[in-house]
Amino acid sequence: MKVLIIFESVEGQTQKITDFVDHQLSATGHAVKVFNTENRTSPIDLEDFDGIVLAAPVHERRHPKAFEVFVSASREDLDKKQTLLLSVSLKAAFPEGQEEAWDYLTEMKMRTGFTPSKEMIVAGAVRTDSYDYFEKQVLNNVVLAGEKSI
Repeated sequence: MKVLIIFESVEGQTQKITDFVDHQLSATGHAVKVFNTENRTSPIDLEDFDGIVLAAPVHERRHPKAFEVFVSASREDLDKKQTLLLSVSLKAAFPEGQEEAWDYLTEMKMRTGFTPSKEMIVAGAVRTDSYDYFEKQVLNNVVLAGEKSI
């Protein structure tokens, strides 16, 4: 089976998830190609693939604009394929945040007009070592709202 992984990563967690999915699919004998939606100059023909995995992070309630634009523009071709959409967000890491994480995915589907065959919310990561004081305060008091970061 030929599988295309379409993704965009902001801080690196979605890239790690994409690499893992690529490795797992390749290890089971599938032919895998990976396409980053940040690379807008490289065309991709979805017709060549049997299945498509889409993965993108959520920041400020939205998936990356380039990712959503690609999904919107490719909606008709994506609708003809078996698709799995992985929505990566920190909210998905906590039971009390999962409803909101599903809301992010619902909002993206409304904006793009695309509904995948299957969908999952996936826990994002915290990179506290790269945050300044203000970002750490927002993370701890707004995003995590009392949860402990690792």
